[in-house]
Amino acid sequence: MSERWINAYRQAPWRTQLQWIGIFLLALIGVILTAGLYLNITAQAAAAGVEIQIMEDERETLQRQISDQRTRLAHLTSAAVMEKRALELGYERADVENAVYVVVPGYTGRQLAPLALPANSINQEQPLVLPAYRQSLWEWLFQATLRLQNNRPQRGLP
Repeated sequence: MSERWINAYRQAPWRTQLQWIGIFLLALIGVILTAGLYLNITAQAAAAGVEIQIMEDERETLQRQISDQRTRLAHLTSAAVMEKRALELGYERADVENAVYVVVPGYTGRQLAPLALPANSINQEQPLVLPAYRQSLWEWLFQATLRLQNNRPQRGLP
């Protein structure tokens, strides 16, 4: 009798084959979707990497151009080139005998920049480490308990 029940509930072979084919196709679709997503992300990462390399190459090119321009500027403002340009423009080298000094009334000259603070503006030395940081844990706990006891209202006897 038990064999009858097993045979009665057993499905037709073509149904089980369809179920296995469905499960296989579902798993295959899952693998294909996962692979497609992986390839998409990989392609985006590769494109970003190429773009970064292009930008780094542009940055290096710009840095070389800036260095070249600075070198040209340094050459153009060098003493030898400036003297040559000044002579071409008609300027002459100044001699001590030919120099004319002009006295301007009220002009006190160039003010020197103070390199140090005046002695009276220096504040008294402050300790680098605050006293609160030099206190031990036991001292801190003891002071905290004393403060709590002092802040507690006193109950007097009548």
